[in-house]
Amino acid sequence: MPDKVKIILNTRGNRSYGQRQAALIERAIQAAGLKCDLVLTDRPGHGLELARQAASEGWSTIVAAGGDGTINEVINGFLKAPTAWPEITLGIIPMGTANDLATMLGLPRQIEAACRRLAAGQTRRIDLGLVNGRYFANNSAVGLEPIVTLAHEQLRQIKGSIRYVLAALKGIASAHPWQMRIAWDKGAFEGPATLVSVGNSPRTGGAFYMTPKAKLDDGYLDFVYAFGMSRPQLLALLPRTFSGTHVHHPLVVHQRTKQLSITVKPASPIQADGEVFEKAAVKIDYQIIPQQLRVLV
Repeated sequence: MPDKVKIILNTRGNRSYGQRQAALIERAIQAAGLKCDLVLTDRPGHGLELARQAASEGWSTIVAAGGDGTINEVINGFLKAPTAWPEITLGIIPMGTANDLATMLGLPRQIEAACRRLAAGQTRRIDLGLVNGRYFANNSAVGLEPIVTLAHEQLRQIKGSIRYVLAALKGIASAHPWQMRIAWDKGAFEGPATLVSVGNSPRTGGAFYMTPKAKLDDGYLDFVYAFGMSRPQLLALLPRTFSGTHVHHPLVVHQRTKQLSITVKPASPIQADGEVFEKAAVKIDYQIIPQQLRVLV
């Protein structure tokens, strides 16, 4: 059991919401027999800053209370801290819309149950991906998928996983193929491609099993790319991503690799764990870092 934990809570830009959730977490942490220091974010990217500061202050357990984007900020914050505890353990209180990584780790969504898991102290080591200097724990993509991510951000008034589906439909409506060169450990492709989705785990967006065979701790990145598909073809393919059977489509290729490089024209956004961190990239490099992260499960 950790003695004391630093908790970074994503307020979703709503301070009153954050204060209400903070009170719930503090009660649940106390009931679980833990002590905590809880801080609230107040803007995008603030979780990264708070995690970097917590690592520099010597916290050995840092908890992300939020969704996959919050986890991504926290991981990048403490892994890139100039001075930090020799090894920091990540905790998760799932409070996002999709909670893909938490679900793949088998974590409960209820605050009280999640805090009891933190107190139990059981850990697991998982791999991390790295794309253009940004760590990701669950998924990353170029092409259509980050376009969908940007559409998702514009639909904040809609709650739940249906928001991701509507964003996918909106993204497909404006889809176009990119000219890509994709190179990996055992192969290469050059030509028109609609998307490249890279998974450390099977699911993204709460419903889409883009890389259904991916495992969090196998030392590989799974990725799929789709040849330059038309909008009707993409719309027909979309329902198959809910089960992962899209990987059997003749215009979809599934591969596993330790390294992946992509050159794309015109420039494409890049998303990592559902957060767009580059809006116009031409050269994208991926690698896997095996067993990099220790996480409370």
